[in-house]
Amino acid sequence: MQKANPKKKLRKDQHQSRPGIESKMDPVPVTDNASVTGSNKLKGKIAFITGGDSGIGKAVAILFAKEGADIAIVYFNEHTDAKDTERIITEDYKRNCLLIPGDLTKEKFCQSAIAKAIKKFGAIDILVNNASIHYESKDLEGISTEQLVKTFTTNVFSMFWITKAALPHMKQGSSIINSSSVTAYRGSPALMDYAATKGAIVSFTRSLATNLVEKGIRVNAVAPGPIWTPLIASSFKPEKVAKHGSDAPMKRAGEPVEVAPSYLFLASEDASYITGQVLHPNGGEIVNG
Repeated sequence: MQKANPKKKLRKDQHQSRPGIESKMDPVPVTDNASVTGSNKLKGKIAFITGGDSGIGKAVAILFAKEGADIAIVYFNEHTDAKDTERIITEDYKRNCLLIPGDLTKEKFCQSAIAKAIKKFGAIDILVNNASIHYESKDLEGISTEQLVKTFTTNVFSMFWITKAALPHMKQGSSIINSSSVTAYRGSPALMDYAATKGAIVSFTRSLATNLVEKGIRVNAVAPGPIWTPLIASSFKPEKVAKHGSDAPMKRAGEPVEVAPSYLFLASEDASYITGQVLHPNGGEIVNG
């Protein structure tokens, strides 16, 4: 298990091909804090997490398991990272973990992933829609239709498909948490299509929250700022990777372990009177909404 150490320096010469492998990053992102013990906030709950193999999703999966939940993780093909997350959940925190590899841009896979989780666990109490991609483009002309469609399909369409398939298996008291981004609020000149998807996720979150309020299912979102994850190492050039987060008010990128508590709060009874809202672990950037 790791201890949080947000002051680690990043090496300047690292870049990976997509989707990126967490274990090959220098330093490896911090996804658990051994000094923090669980308090059974999610005892007996079943959590379904997309993109839970690494980064923020991994930190959320580990923290949820530490708090007593069994975990289903959907990921693309990062088997090494997924197996490490499964090991921590099952060996360190003695919870059950189901790994479901596949392509979230396919609606049938989204449906089958939910079906596999239901077959294994029988229900879904917490749904975390976290998987996403982005591609850097210096101008609008550089965003191809293919890239635009893939970004929206991965980040937004899959969220609709997963949630639609999961809802029949969720009940009063269940919680849905969607991953947005600080870029939804301030924009991003080099990630225009990505920022647009994250804005769509905020609107989806607010709309679904009002739609489900009478069913007693809460829907919220988290909008992280710059966080040290494989998405960064596999998206940008080495010199930009090295400086990731340096323009945040806190002058550094956050660690996944520093974001996961926002998801835990929204998933737990501590947030029983909160729906349609967004939390902002972003290193001090002031945003509206």
